[in-house]
Amino acid sequence: MRAADLPIQRPADARLLVVGAGGSIRHARRSAFAAELRPGDLVIANDAATIPSSLTGVHERSGSPVEIRLAARGSLAFDDLTFTAVLFGAGDYRTPTELRPPPPTVLAGDTLRLGPLAARIEALLGHPRLARVTLVGEPATVWAGIAAYGRAVQYAYMAPQLALWDVWTPIAGPPTAFEPPSAGFAVDWSLLRDIRWQGAAFATLTHAAGLSSTGDAALDARLPLPEAYRIPASTARAIERAGARGGRIVAVGTTVTRALEDSALRHGQVVAGDSVAELRLGPASELRVVDGILSGTHEPGASHYDLLGAFADRDRLAAADEALQREGYRTHEFGDSVLVWRAGRLAKQRAA
Repeated sequence: MRAADLPIQRPADARLLVVGAGGSIRHARRSAFAAELRPGDLVIANDAATIPSSLTGVHERSGSPVEIRLAARGSLAFDDLTFTAVLFGAGDYRTPTELRPPPPTVLAGDTLRLGPLAARIEALLGHPRLARVTLVGEPATVWAGIAAYGRAVQYAYMAPQLALWDVWTPIAGPPTAFEPPSAGFAVDWSLLRDIRWQGAAFATLTHAAGLSSTGDAALDARLPLPEAYRIPASTARAIERAGARGGRIVAVGTTVTRALEDSALRHGQVVAGDSVAELRLGPASELRVVDGILSGTHEPGASHYDLLGAFADRDRLAAADEALQREGYRTHEFGDSVLVWRAGRLAKQRAA
Protein backbone atom coordinates (compact mmCIF):
# COMPACT_ATOMS: atom_id res chain seq x y z
CA MET A 1 0.00 0.00 0.00
CA ARG A 2 1.01 3.62 -0.38
CA ALA A 3 0.23 6.59 1.80
CA ALA A 4 -2.51 8.95 0.68
CA ASP A 5 -0.59 12.23 0.97
CA LEU A 6 -3.19 14.75 -0.23
CA PRO A 7 -6.22 15.81 1.85
CA ILE A 8 -8.87 14.79 -0.68
CA GLN A 9 -11.78 13.13 1.09
CA ARG A 10 -13.60 11.64 -1.89
CA PRO A 11 -11.26 11.24 -4.87
CA ALA A 12 -13.03 10.07 -8.00
CA ASP A 13 -10.81 6.97 -8.17
CA ALA A 14 -11.31 5.88 -4.53
CA ARG A 15 -11.48 2.09 -4.33
CA LEU A 16 -13.25 -0.42 -2.11
CA LEU A 17 -12.03 -3.92 -1.28
CA VAL A 18 -15.01 -6.10 -0.35
CA VAL A 19 -14.18 -9.01 1.96
CA GLY A 20 -17.11 -11.40 1.99
CA ALA A 21 -18.19 -13.45 5.00
CA GLY A 22 -17.34 -16.60 3.11
CA GLY A 23 -13.84 -15.47 2.20
CA SER A 24 -14.43 -13.94 -1.23
CA ILE A 25 -12.49 -10.79 -2.16
CA ARG A 26 -13.70 -8.30 -4.77
CA HIS A 27 -12.55 -4.91 -5.97
CA ALA A 28 -15.10 -2.13 -6.47
CA ARG A 29 -15.41 1.62 -6.67
CA ARG A 30 -15.97 3.13 -3.24
CA SER A 31 -18.80 5.21 -4.68
CA ALA A 32 -20.60 1.91 -5.31
CA PHE A 33 -20.64 0.98 -1.61
CA ALA A 34 -24.43 1.23 -1.42
CA ALA A 35 -24.74 -1.51 -4.03
CA GLU A 36 -23.36 -3.92 -1.41
CA LEU A 37 -26.43 -3.32 0.78
CA ARG A 38 -29.79 -5.07 0.86
CA PRO A 39 -33.27 -3.92 1.83
CA GLY A 40 -33.56 -3.73 5.61
CA ASP A 41 -29.86 -3.06 6.24
CA LEU A 42 -28.88 -0.15 8.49
CA VAL A 43 -25.74 1.96 7.96
CA ILE A 44 -24.51 3.89 11.00
CA ALA A 45 -21.86 6.65 10.84
CA ASN A 46 -20.07 8.85 13.36
CA ASP A 47 -21.21 12.48 13.14
CA ALA A 48 -18.46 13.89 15.39
CA ALA A 49 -16.72 16.98 14.05
CA THR A 50 -12.96 17.15 14.60
CA ILE A 51 -11.58 19.74 17.00
CA PRO A 52 -8.13 21.30 16.37
CA SER A 53 -6.56 19.30 19.18
CA SER A 54 -2.84 19.98 18.60
CA LEU A 55 -1.75 22.83 20.88
CA THR A 56 1.81 24.16 21.11
CA GLY A 57 3.40 26.27 23.79
CA VAL A 58 5.82 26.31 26.71
CA HIS A 59 6.24 24.27 29.87
CA GLU A 60 6.21 27.14 32.36
CA ARG A 61 8.54 25.63 34.99
CA SER A 62 11.36 24.78 32.57
CA GLY A 63 10.69 27.22 29.73
CA SER A 64 10.94 24.31 27.25
CA PRO A 65 8.76 24.02 24.15
CA VAL A 66 5.95 21.50 24.26
CA GLU A 67 3.12 20.26 22.09
CA ILE A 68 0.11 18.51 23.53
CA ARG A 69 -2.35 16.49 21.49
CA LEU A 70 -5.68 16.16 23.20
CA ALA A 71 -6.68 12.51 22.95
CA ALA A 72 -9.71 11.76 25.11
CA ARG A 73 -11.99 13.04 27.84
CA GLY A 74 -14.47 11.48 30.19
CA SER A 75 -17.65 12.89 28.65
CA LEU A 76 -19.03 14.93 25.78
CA ALA A 77 -20.22 17.68 28.14
CA PHE A 78 -19.44 21.25 27.06
CA ASP A 79 -18.07 22.16 30.49
CA ASP A 80 -15.80 19.11 30.77
CA LEU A 81 -12.35 20.67 30.26
CA THR A 82 -10.24 17.79 31.57
CA PHE A 83 -8.53 15.73 28.88
CA THR A 84 -6.12 12.87 28.43
CA ALA A 85 -3.25 14.32 26.39
CA VAL A 86 -0.11 13.03 24.70
CA LEU A 87 2.96 15.27 25.09
CA PHE A 88 5.69 15.96 22.53
CA GLY A 89 8.90 17.98 22.63
CA ALA A 90 10.04 20.59 20.13
CA GLY A 91 9.06 20.26 16.48
CA ASP A 92 5.90 19.79 14.48
CA TYR A 93 4.10 17.30 12.27
CA ARG A 94 6.79 17.48 9.57
CA THR A 95 8.96 15.23 11.76
CA PRO A 96 7.65 11.66 12.10
CA THR A 97 6.18 11.20 15.55
CA GLU A 98 8.60 8.40 16.39
CA LEU A 99 11.51 10.80 15.77
CA ARG A 100 10.18 13.71 17.81
CA PRO A 101 12.27 14.63 20.89
CA PRO A 102 10.69 13.85 24.26
CA PRO A 103 8.73 16.54 26.06
CA PRO A 104 10.05 18.31 29.15
CA THR A 105 9.62 16.38 32.37
CA VAL A 106 6.25 17.37 33.77
CA LEU A 107 4.87 16.99 37.27
CA ALA A 108 1.41 17.22 38.72
CA GLY A 109 0.62 20.89 39.27
CA ASP A 110 2.79 22.16 36.41
CA THR A 111 1.36 24.73 34.01
CA LEU A 112 1.62 24.69 30.23
CA ARG A 113 1.17 28.00 28.39
CA LEU A 114 -0.50 27.22 25.08
CA GLY A 115 -1.04 30.46 23.20
CA PRO A 116 -4.12 32.07 24.80
CA LEU A 117 -4.73 28.97 26.93
CA ALA A 118 -3.28 27.57 30.13
CA ALA A 119 -3.29 23.86 30.96
CA ARG A 120 -2.69 22.39 34.39
CA ILE A 121 -1.09 18.96 34.68
CA GLU A 122 -3.34 16.93 36.98
CA ALA A 123 -1.47 13.61 36.86
CA LEU A 124 0.74 11.40 34.76
CA LEU A 125 -1.03 8.29 33.52
CA GLY A 126 1.57 5.56 33.73
CA HIS A 127 3.85 7.09 31.10
CA PRO A 128 5.94 10.31 31.06
CA ARG A 129 4.23 11.43 27.84
CA LEU A 130 0.64 10.69 28.83
CA ALA A 131 -1.06 13.09 31.21
CA ARG A 132 -4.42 14.20 32.47
CA VAL A 133 -4.66 17.94 31.91
CA THR A 134 -7.28 20.58 32.63
CA LEU A 135 -7.62 23.64 30.43
CA VAL A 136 -8.18 26.54 32.80
CA GLY A 137 -10.98 29.05 32.33
CA GLU A 138 -14.63 29.43 31.49
CA PRO A 139 -15.81 26.73 29.04
CA ALA A 140 -16.83 29.19 26.32
CA THR A 141 -13.47 30.97 26.54
CA VAL A 142 -11.49 27.72 26.48
CA TRP A 143 -13.36 26.30 23.49
CA ALA A 144 -12.95 29.58 21.63
CA GLY A 145 -9.21 29.45 22.38
CA ILE A 146 -8.95 25.89 21.06
CA ALA A 147 -10.81 26.89 17.90
CA ALA A 148 -8.62 29.95 17.32
CA TYR A 149 -5.21 28.55 18.27
CA GLY A 150 -5.32 24.78 17.82
CA ARG A 151 -4.32 22.83 14.73
CA ALA A 152 -5.64 19.61 13.32
CA VAL A 153 -3.51 16.63 14.34
CA GLN A 154 -1.53 15.37 11.37
CA TYR A 155 1.47 13.23 10.50
CA ALA A 156 4.60 13.54 8.40
CA TYR A 157 3.27 11.62 5.37
CA MET A 158 0.81 14.48 4.76
CA ALA A 159 2.90 17.38 3.46
CA PRO A 160 0.25 20.12 3.16
CA GLN A 161 -0.84 21.58 6.47
CA LEU A 162 -4.38 20.45 7.15
CA ALA A 163 -7.14 23.00 7.50
CA LEU A 164 -10.00 22.26 9.85
CA TRP A 165 -12.42 21.70 6.99
CA ASP A 166 -10.10 19.01 5.62
CA VAL A 167 -10.83 16.84 8.66
CA TRP A 168 -14.57 17.41 8.98
CA THR A 169 -16.71 14.71 7.42
CA PRO A 170 -19.70 15.84 5.31
CA ILE A 171 -22.06 14.88 8.16
CA ALA A 172 -19.96 16.49 10.93
CA GLY A 173 -22.02 17.85 13.82
CA PRO A 174 -20.92 18.07 17.47
CA PRO A 175 -17.21 19.07 17.75
CA THR A 176 -15.97 16.15 19.84
CA ALA A 177 -13.43 14.08 17.85
CA PHE A 178 -9.68 14.50 18.37
CA GLU A 179 -8.84 12.99 14.99
CA PRO A 180 -11.33 12.65 12.16
CA PRO A 181 -13.60 9.59 12.07
CA SER A 182 -12.18 9.27 8.59
CA ALA A 183 -14.19 6.29 7.39
CA GLY A 184 -17.01 8.84 7.23
CA PHE A 185 -15.22 10.82 4.50
CA ALA A 186 -16.97 8.42 2.11
CA VAL A 187 -20.42 9.51 3.29
CA ASP A 188 -21.94 12.36 1.31
CA TRP A 189 -25.45 13.27 0.22
CA SER A 190 -25.27 11.18 -2.94
CA LEU A 191 -24.34 8.12 -0.89
CA LEU A 192 -27.27 8.73 1.46
CA ARG A 193 -29.55 8.83 -1.59
CA ASP A 194 -28.09 5.56 -2.87
CA ILE A 195 -28.53 3.90 0.54
CA ARG A 196 -32.22 4.82 0.47
CA TRP A 197 -32.58 3.55 -3.10
CA GLN A 198 -31.25 0.19 -1.93
CA GLY A 199 -34.03 0.01 0.63
CA ALA A 200 -31.55 0.42 3.49
CA ALA A 201 -31.59 3.00 6.28
CA PHE A 202 -29.04 5.44 7.71
CA ALA A 203 -28.41 6.65 11.27
CA THR A 204 -25.68 8.35 13.27
CA LEU A 205 -24.05 8.38 16.67
CA THR A 206 -21.36 10.62 18.17
CA HIS A 207 -18.03 9.12 19.25
CA ALA A 208 -15.02 11.18 20.32
CA ALA A 209 -12.48 9.49 18.05
CA GLY A 210 -9.00 9.59 19.58
CA LEU A 211 -5.45 9.53 18.29
CA SER A 212 -4.33 6.86 15.83
CA SER A 213 -0.62 7.05 16.72
CA THR A 214 1.70 8.58 19.31
CA GLY A 215 5.11 7.59 17.94
CA ASP A 216 5.84 5.60 21.12
CA ALA A 217 5.42 1.82 21.02
CA ALA A 218 4.35 1.56 24.66
CA LEU A 219 1.75 4.28 24.25
CA ASP A 220 0.51 2.96 20.92
CA ALA A 221 -0.09 -0.40 22.62
CA ARG A 222 -2.61 1.37 24.88
CA LEU A 223 -4.66 2.71 21.98
CA PRO A 224 -7.52 3.17 21.65
CA LEU A 225 -7.95 5.01 24.94
CA PRO A 226 -11.34 5.11 26.68
CA GLU A 227 -13.47 7.37 24.46
CA ALA A 228 -16.79 9.08 25.16
CA TYR A 229 -19.79 8.45 22.93
CA ARG A 230 -23.48 9.27 22.62
CA ILE A 231 -26.13 7.07 21.01
CA PRO A 232 -29.37 8.90 20.09
CA ALA A 233 -32.71 7.30 20.87
CA SER A 234 -33.52 7.37 17.14
CA THR A 235 -30.43 5.26 16.39
CA ALA A 236 -31.25 2.71 19.09
CA ARG A 237 -34.77 2.39 17.62
CA ALA A 238 -33.38 2.03 14.09
CA ILE A 239 -31.20 -0.86 15.27
CA GLU A 240 -34.24 -2.57 16.78
CA ARG A 241 -36.18 -2.14 13.53
CA ALA A 242 -33.32 -3.52 11.45
CA GLY A 243 -33.08 -6.54 13.71
CA ALA A 244 -36.79 -7.19 13.45
CA ARG A 245 -36.52 -7.13 9.63
CA GLY A 246 -33.45 -9.35 9.54
CA GLY A 247 -31.32 -6.48 8.28
CA ARG A 248 -27.58 -6.18 8.78
CA ILE A 249 -25.92 -3.44 10.83
CA VAL A 250 -23.06 -1.82 8.91
CA ALA A 251 -20.73 0.45 10.89
CA VAL A 252 -18.92 3.25 9.08
CA GLY A 253 -15.60 3.06 10.89
CA THR A 254 -14.02 1.54 13.96
CA THR A 255 -15.40 4.22 16.28
CA VAL A 256 -19.00 3.33 15.44
CA THR A 257 -18.25 -0.35 15.95
CA ARG A 258 -16.66 0.32 19.31
CA ALA A 259 -19.54 2.47 20.57
CA LEU A 260 -22.24 0.00 19.51
CA GLU A 261 -20.44 -3.03 20.88
CA ASP A 262 -19.61 -1.25 24.13
CA SER A 263 -23.26 -0.34 24.65
CA ALA A 264 -24.43 -3.88 23.88
CA LEU A 265 -21.84 -5.36 26.23
CA ARG A 266 -22.98 -3.09 29.07
CA HIS A 267 -26.72 -3.44 28.61
CA GLY A 268 -27.36 -6.60 26.61
CA GLN A 269 -28.49 -4.46 23.67
CA VAL A 270 -27.76 -1.03 22.23
CA VAL A 271 -29.42 1.63 24.38
CA ALA A 272 -29.63 5.37 23.96
CA GLY A 273 -27.47 7.62 26.10
CA ASP A 274 -23.93 8.72 26.91
CA SER A 275 -21.11 6.45 28.02
CA VAL A 276 -17.38 5.80 27.61
CA ALA A 277 -16.11 2.98 25.39
CA GLU A 278 -13.52 1.03 27.32
CA LEU A 279 -13.50 -2.33 25.55
CA ARG A 280 -10.84 -3.24 23.01
CA LEU A 281 -12.04 -5.25 20.04
CA GLY A 282 -9.87 -7.81 18.31
CA PRO A 283 -9.68 -11.41 17.07
CA ALA A 284 -10.94 -12.82 20.38
CA SER A 285 -13.98 -10.52 20.51
CA GLU A 286 -17.54 -11.71 19.96
CA LEU A 287 -19.52 -9.09 18.08
CA ARG A 288 -23.07 -8.64 19.33
CA VAL A 289 -24.35 -5.94 16.98
CA VAL A 290 -22.27 -5.09 13.94
CA ASP A 291 -22.36 -7.35 10.86
CA GLY A 292 -20.12 -5.37 8.53
CA ILE A 293 -17.64 -2.52 8.71
CA LEU A 294 -16.69 0.11 6.14
CA SER A 295 -13.20 1.20 7.17
CA GLY A 296 -10.03 2.71 5.88
CA THR A 297 -7.14 0.46 4.92
CA HIS A 298 -4.92 -0.23 7.91
CA GLU A 299 -1.55 -1.87 8.31
CA PRO A 300 -1.07 -4.90 10.59
CA GLY A 301 -0.15 -3.88 14.13
CA ALA A 302 -2.38 -0.81 14.25
CA SER A 303 -5.27 -0.84 16.71
CA HIS A 304 -7.72 -0.22 13.85
CA TYR A 305 -6.38 -3.32 12.08
CA ASP A 306 -6.69 -5.39 15.26
CA LEU A 307 -10.37 -4.48 15.43
CA LEU A 308 -10.91 -5.95 11.95
CA GLY A 309 -9.89 -9.27 13.48
CA ALA A 310 -13.29 -9.35 15.16
CA PHE A 311 -14.87 -9.58 11.68
CA ALA A 312 -12.47 -11.84 9.81
CA ASP A 313 -10.00 -14.55 10.76
CA ARG A 314 -6.28 -14.35 10.15
CA ASP A 315 -6.42 -16.08 6.77
CA ARG A 316 -9.11 -13.77 5.39
CA LEU A 317 -7.27 -10.68 6.61
CA ALA A 318 -3.99 -11.96 5.16
CA ALA A 319 -5.67 -12.49 1.79
CA ALA A 320 -7.13 -8.99 1.98
CA ASP A 321 -3.74 -7.53 2.86
CA GLU A 322 -2.16 -9.27 -0.12
CA ALA A 323 -4.84 -7.87 -2.43
CA LEU A 324 -4.41 -4.36 -1.02
CA GLN A 325 -0.64 -4.54 -1.50
CA ARG A 326 -0.81 -6.05 -4.97
CA GLU A 327 -3.26 -3.45 -6.26
CA GLY A 328 -1.54 -0.48 -4.60
CA TYR A 329 -4.43 0.71 -2.44
CA ARG A 330 -3.91 3.98 -0.60
CA THR A 331 -3.74 3.91 3.18
CA HIS A 332 -4.25 6.41 6.05
CA GLU A 333 -7.22 8.68 6.58
CA PHE A 334 -7.51 10.00 3.02
CA GLY A 335 -6.94 6.61 1.46
CA ASP A 336 -9.12 3.87 0.01
CA SER A 337 -11.57 1.68 1.93
CA VAL A 338 -12.42 -1.89 2.84
CA LEU A 339 -15.82 -3.42 3.52
CA VAL A 340 -15.50 -6.49 5.74
CA TRP A 341 -18.51 -8.71 6.42
CA ARG A 342 -18.55 -10.68 9.64
CA ALA A 343 -18.45 -14.45 9.33
CA GLY A 344 -21.07 -14.78 12.04
CA ARG A 345 -24.64 -15.98 12.40
CA LEU A 346 -26.50 -13.19 10.60
CA ALA A 347 -23.76 -12.11 8.21
CA LYS A 348 -23.05 -15.69 7.19
CA GLN A 349 -26.64 -16.14 6.11
CA ARG A 350 -26.99 -12.89 4.24
CA ALA A 351 -23.60 -11.59 3.03
CA ALA A 352 -22.17 -12.46 -0.36
